[in-house]
Amino acid sequence: MDKVRSPLFYVGDKYKLMPQLSTVFPTEINTFYDVFVGGGSASLNTQAQHYQFNDFDSNIMALHEYLLEHTQDLDAFLADMYERIDKYGLTHSEVRDHPQLAEFKAQYKKTYFAKLNKDSYMQLRDEYNQDQSQMALLFLLLVYGFNHMTRFNASGLFNLPVGNVDWNKNVTRALKHYGDFATINQPQLFNEDFEEFIKSRDYQPGDFVYLDPPYLITASEYNKGWGEEEELRLYATIDWLTNQGVQWGLSNVVDHKGRHNDILNSWMVQYDVHEISSNYISRFDNTIKDSKEVYVTNVSTKI
Repeated sequence: MDKVRSPLFYVGDKYKLMPQLSTVFPTEINTFYDVFVGGGSASLNTQAQHYQFNDFDSNIMALHEYLLEHTQDLDAFLADMYERIDKYGLTHSEVRDHPQLAEFKAQYKKTYFAKLNKDSYMQLRDEYNQDQSQMALLFLLLVYGFNHMTRFNASGLFNLPVGNVDWNKNVTRALKHYGDFATINQPQLFNEDFEEFIKSRDYQPGDFVYLDPPYLITASEYNKGWGEEEELRLYATIDWLTNQGVQWGLSNVVDHKGRHNDILNSWMVQYDVHEISSNYISRFDNTIKDSKEVYVTNVSTKI
């Protein structure tokens, strides 16, 4: 099966790593519990009978709820999105070239979409912040925002700047895959603390719990608020799963840019550990990172 990208384009999602992870997931899964679902790429690329999505980020779960409902009638959803793109005057490279695109490409080689969309994006952002129940606007902000992220300030206002991105064919393709998945599987959605979520499930034979938590030793918006206390609580909760006889798998990073996760390194030795190739390269820093990503599991499956 070809790997599928989530339309939430989540920073750090497992889209590119799924061909590796699929080889160490159980071959037959009853319910796939995606504890830190993020954009959902792990679920979208895993075969299971049932799915449960959970994340502590209420905005991400609200976006999942919105997309699960609206992408099942993709034509209507796209028509609504395209109308909103035109309303705000945003670029739309899937459908047409902006009349000033060539000029801006020549003048701003790496930031031409950002330059073209900045004023329109700021209007969109202002209107969303006036009424944050408008999930369609939040999704558009995610598509056109910097690195496809969601970020809110201390006052609860969305404050991400415009990105050098726009709505292209990859966005529509991802939405189609998501809509197909939603129609067939109807995943259940939860917005709970990971320990609360894990310990309140009614586990059945063949269930599998997948965990891709914030990484203790890497810096990103998603990792804010995650410290050693949460790290220790996570591993104690995973040990609880083992004692309950539940299958699980964990993605995490042991080494990153000279930092070492001693807590993870000490804990994981009791389980099966697989090293995952994950040379993340960004357009701002194209050097290969000295990161060591691992997949830890109590399922005895070898690559």
